[in-house]
Amino acid sequence: MCQTNHNQNIKLDKDGNCNTDDHKKWNRRSFLQALGLVGGGSMMLANTPLSVSRPSPLSIALSQATNNENICVFVRLSGGNDGFNTIIPVYDYDVYANARPLIRIPPSEFINLNEDFAMPKPMNKLEGVWGDGQMKVVHGVGYEDSSLSHFKGSDIYANTNLQDDDRTGFMGRYFGEIYPDYFFNPPPSPPSIQIGSIGNLIFKGPQSDYSFAVSDPRRLLQIIENETFYNLDGLDECTYDDKVRYLREATNTTFNYADVISAAYERSTDFGGYLDDSLGRQFSIISRLIKGNLGTKVFLVTLGGFDTHNNQTQRHQQLLTSFSEAISNFYADLTAAGWDDKVLTMTMSEFGRRFRENGSLGTDHGTAAPTMFFGTALNGNGFVGEHPDLNSLTRGGNVSNTMDFRRVYATVMKDWLCIDEGLVGRSLLDTDGGPFESLDLGFNCSGTNPNIPTDGETLTHIPTYSDSQTFINIVSPQTTHIDVSLYNVVGQKVATLSNEMLMEGVNLVINVKESANTRLSTGPYVYRIETNNGEFSKSIIIS
Repeated sequence: MCQTNHNQNIKLDKDGNCNTDDHKKWNRRSFLQALGLVGGGSMMLANTPLSVSRPSPLSIALSQATNNENICVFVRLSGGNDGFNTIIPVYDYDVYANARPLIRIPPSEFINLNEDFAMPKPMNKLEGVWGDGQMKVVHGVGYEDSSLSHFKGSDIYANTNLQDDDRTGFMGRYFGEIYPDYFFNPPPSPPSIQIGSIGNLIFKGPQSDYSFAVSDPRRLLQIIENETFYNLDGLDECTYDDKVRYLREATNTTFNYADVISAAYERSTDFGGYLDDSLGRQFSIISRLIKGNLGTKVFLVTLGGFDTHNNQTQRHQQLLTSFSEAISNFYADLTAAGWDDKVLTMTMSEFGRRFRENGSLGTDHGTAAPTMFFGTALNGNGFVGEHPDLNSLTRGGNVSNTMDFRRVYATVMKDWLCIDEGLVGRSLLDTDGGPFESLDLGFNCSGTNPNIPTDGETLTHIPTYSDSQTFINIVSPQTTHIDVSLYNVVGQKVATLSNEMLMEGVNLVINVKESANTRLSTGPYVYRIETNNGEFSKSIIIS
């Protein structure tokens, strides 16, 4: 019977059962947003919001690799960082000074990196990092026909799609392609953590949003500390109960990592020296999680305020001070703990600024900008690539990019995180006729990660959607027996979709709804394929 105490307006059919057809189809994401819960959940750690991604192939493959402890930290400089006042083109200073007569950095404020480039003095804490060989700069990073929109620019840097409005991210697509069997073999630690911002498009997959967030993280922590999970018993098939079930399932998934994160945080101690500002707190938290052996491989932190249309000089200097203090303390902290050679940090921003100053003592939205890298693994300081030509500006007064940002991403994914080149290309939507060539950043992967299959060696399985139906297309490189099962979001098996011999090269198409032979609620599921040679799984959506 329907639990009418939840909602007195729920209708019953002639037999007294819940009539789900009387309810409009509901959007789960909208439902969660309405209740203040987006994606799944997050927590407060050291008074800073922290959100956790769901288990992913990245964590599965890398957490099992015995020869790779590498960690990548993305630092998002939100608003569009002015690269020309961050890495100053000393080699063409007259042109630079004429374009920026009021906001230029004078030579008396230089920290010389070499005879061609300098940093401003507010970045003085990075002078030692550069001197210790822990900093490199990649010139002119961007893409053709750069968007000057904050939203579009941020999306492009997250999804790497230069043609279409893609609502997935390059890391999310990687997660989605070889989605792990996380109900049966979950990774021991969260694959990625966002601190200081939530829901970045980078981690959004084709069907699933891999990051969690809640409106009141303190309440979530209280529930976690009390070891209270939501009960799923007694929920019926009403639309309302379906909503409640999904909400509780999503929230319970978050709880599974709470103890792991808290334990890692408590296993380590504060290094001290971090500024008590947003970025300092974010890096202090990351450091403790790394030193506490959490096992997470990808972190994202954010420093906002770089949209410097006016009064740029003081505002930008304050931001660069915060940035350089945080990076310097972070690597001093990691070095003292012996982690500095295992952690690579890189900057990203939605665009640069125009080369010429505007009439408000600031700069407007621009194109290319430098990307900075930090870490002992760089094996020395230096510059990579060609600096944009300051004497050849576009009609809008912008420089032209000299380095495709996707090539930078590809280098980190292939040579630092040791992801197979074929998977990297597909994750970055490489449709230009070949893989992105790696940059020489001072590191590389020795051998191929044995935990990540390469193209042509394994069964392929691709979900497709048409006319409110969900299909699974399966092709095996050799004849094998397959058993395809369907699971809900709490790992309960709901149906066997196929149990048969699959001949070599034959395309098996499974209509999920028809094959399940049972009522399937709208929402996410996971299918699991068992063969003679292994197990495979991926998330799908039933509409």
